[in-house]
Amino acid sequence: MSRRIEEYPMAIPKRVSERIVQTLKSFRPVLEGQLARDVSEADTVTLVKDIMADVFGYNKYSELTSEHAIRGTFCDLAVKIDSKLSFIIEVKAIGTDLRDIHVKQAVDYASNQGVEWVILTNAVEWHLYHVIFKKPIDKKLIVSFDLRTVDLKSEGDLDKLFLITREGFAKSAPADYRDRKEATSRFAIAAIVLHSEDVLNVIRREIRRMSELSVDHAEIQRMLREEVLKRDAIDGDEAGTALRRLQRSSSERSTRKKTDSSVVPAVTNSPTATVQTPPPC
Repeated sequence: MSRRIEEYPMAIPKRVSERIVQTLKSFRPVLEGQLARDVSEADTVTLVKDIMADVFGYNKYSELTSEHAIRGTFCDLAVKIDSKLSFIIEVKAIGTDLRDIHVKQAVDYASNQGVEWVILTNAVEWHLYHVIFKKPIDKKLIVSFDLRTVDLKSEGDLDKLFLITREGFAKSAPADYRDRKEATSRFAIAAIVLHSEDVLNVIRREIRRMSELSVDHAEIQRMLREEVLKRDAIDGDEAGTALRRLQRSSSERSTRKKTDSSVVPAVTNSPTATVQTPPPC
């Protein structure tokens, strides 16, 4: 049975998955209790630090800090791995309903520091964002989950939790996960179907095989655009980004082919070659 690409299992070390499962089980009643008490943001920060250490594997004393100053103010939590700032965490009180607007300040902080990743959390819900360095600075939600409801027997859910672990960051798991999602998004697939010469040639050949009719690429593209593909998959910023990625990939592939075809094999003297001399006049 097929599965969605984001559910493909990552290579999560057994000790890491066991740590996640065991510690998260013990934290769930704590989360429910703190939520029932509607504790303050300061208390939520303390809880988040405990979760980052016990569940996600960071050193609470050397890798988690509330004392990282950016533009004269302190972010809620900064995570440093090998003394390098890896990501910023924006923490809201546990009873707060998280919204996109809550992460804006952390994204601004991250862009100021050249950091790609930001987490927004209220200790229960966790949202991982990728910071996009363009003008204006933008962000993209990569994954989100609720620690009370993630299925600890599901490989897909464990994959999502692994993204935030220290081990996951060390293996660039968030970037790999992001790239996999982008490469298999509906925008990427639509761009491939609509603009790939190879795909259009296959469609053209199959139409001719079924009906003995000859249609050109322009007509196929028109039908795909107007009758087959959803409008939101072929229009808008994300569709444009997917098309540019396809065009860049096609251009690079074409360049490689030209380079390969222009290389002339060097002629070398073979030790087994027979040297023939012309007959005497």
